[in-house]
Formats: sequence, structure tokens, C-alpha cells
Amino acid sequence: MRSITHSSFGDPADVLKLIDVPLPEPAKGEVRIRTTLAVIHNHDLLTVQGAYGSLPMLPTIGGSEAVGTIDAVGDGIDPARIGQRVTVSGVRGTWAEYFIAPVAQIVLLPGQIDDETGAQLTAMPLSALGVLDFSGLRTGDWLIQNAANGAVGRAVAVFAKRRGINLVNLVRRADSIPELTAAGIDQIVATEQGDWRDKVNAIVGSGTLSAAIDSIGGSSSDDLLSVLASEGLLISFGAMSRSPVQLNADALIFKQVTVKGYWIVKVLEKMSQSALQSLMDELVATAASGALHLPVDSIHDLADFATAIAAARKTGRSGKLMLRTA
Repeated sequence: MRSITHSSFGDPADVLKLIDVPLPEPAKGEVRIRTTLAVIHNHDLLTVQGAYGSLPMLPTIGGSEAVGTIDAVGDGIDPARIGQRVTVSGVRGTWAEYFIAPVAQIVLLPGQIDDETGAQLTAMPLSALGVLDFSGLRTGDWLIQNAANGAVGRAVAVFAKRRGINLVNLVRRADSIPELTAAGIDQIVATEQGDWRDKVNAIVGSGTLSAAIDSIGGSSSDDLLSVLASEGLLISFGAMSRSPVQLNADALIFKQVTVKGYWIVKVLEKMSQSALQSLMDELVATAASGALHLPVDSIHDLADFATAIAAARKTGRSGKLMLRTA
């Protein structure tokens, strides 16, 4: 089968190669999935660079999330599952025509969810849903996030609205606002505007910004701290800027703010199966209702992976980059 493989860590443009490898065989408790669409996530690229929190043994096939059809099962799996359309994340090797996944991690997709949504359903959206639980916020509470036009930001906006959590959405540029507004997201403020803090305060009014989700890092972390309420919670979710988190010590001390890191991998390790199933049910139901919009920038054949990778590394994209196997 065709696969996008790397034998060393480094710049994706240098180390990723399209090569033929043997078809994988599922072991006990596993299924083999014929890939339809595979996503290119930022954390996939960081993994190729050797800069992520969990790294594979080399050589390895890239990718961690995809939608496809079960075409073979290992011992202990009902053969009737062959032919089911499923999605899965948190695995390795999805940038290939086939990949292996533990049956416990796959999610059966209802017909209302298309392939483009299904391919990116369980990584970023599940993280977005999980971080709302992590925040401890309840109906009527106020939350602020940056990178609101990203995949996680859009998902947070959807789930927060469904849970009755008030949300302020920060973007860098004002020209990003119309696209989010068209997607049903409101209360958006562009930080390129000098009076953006005044606009945030006007939106919140007499409310209290109890928590903030930081997906950028760098000086953007301090921007969130500057509007966060006393005894608020600043959640470090991502590091899109690739710069260290910067926080004003006076604001941190005098506001008595708590700063916590959030990584869905670690959260899931401690989560009960019933709690995870509840999140997954909420996630699938929201997607099936049509409320969860997960845009796609472009789709490329495996053979055109270099173009896709280059596009995925650029800012200002309108959605995820994906790889098609056929």
C-alpha cells in the first residue's frame, strides 16, 4: 500500500516520503481500516519534527486521525463489523491507504455525518468538548478564547453555546470576523484593534470572565490574562506561536490567577469509560444535528502530500488540509 513515511525526525518537507509498505494485519482487538480521508493536524507535523509530547518508534507512517471503512478484523472482533464506516483519532499511520486501530477507539458514524466532518470529528472537537469540562464552567458563566477561527475555537463556540456558557471569541484580524459570523459564531473581537479590551469588557458587561483558553502562547497568553477576572483560570491549550508563554507577573500575582496545562491525552488517561462515552455521545449528536461545522481548506491525493503539508503549515487557512487515498 502507499504510505507517507519518515525514518528520522525533522522538517516535514525533508523527511516525509511516499513509499510502498506491506499491508498491515490487525491483531487481537484491532481492526484494519481502508482510509477514505486523513487529516493533517498541527500535532502531526510536530510529531514528524520530533517536537510533540509523545513520539513514535522510527520508521513510522504519519497521521493520527481519519475516516474510513473497516475491511478486516483481528481475533475477538465480530466479522459483521467489516464494511462499517468509522472514524478514529489518537492512532498512528493514517496517512496511508490502510491503517490499524484498536476497536475500542473507533466511532461508528451515522449517515448524517459526511466524510469531511467525520475525518476530523474525534481529535480537535473532542479536545474542545473536554476542555469545557476541564474548565469547570457552568451555564451562565463567562469564558474567553483566542484563535477562535481555528478548528478547536470553532468547536468550543458550538459546544459552549449548547451548554449555555457565555463566550468571547478573539481573533487576530478583523477580516476573520465575517466568516465566523456566517458560521453562527458571535461576540467576536479582533486583537489588531487598539481598543479590543474595551470591546471585550463591553460584551461581558456586569459578568465575570472566569476562564480563558489559550491556543497560541507567546504574548497572546498575557492578552488573555489582562482581561481575565481575579481568581480566574487560564488554560494553556496550544502553542501555535511556538513561543514560550508570556505572563505579566503583577497581574498573575495580584489577580491570583491559576494557570493549568491541558492535553487531552492525559485527561483521557484519568477519565472513566462512562464519562468518555458521554462526551462521545454529545459529540456525535452535535455533529449529526448539523450544528458542528468543521471546514476543509483543500483535499489532496497521497501523491500530492508535499503540497498539502506546505499548505497545512501556512496561517490564514479556512479549514483543515486532508489527504485522499483514492
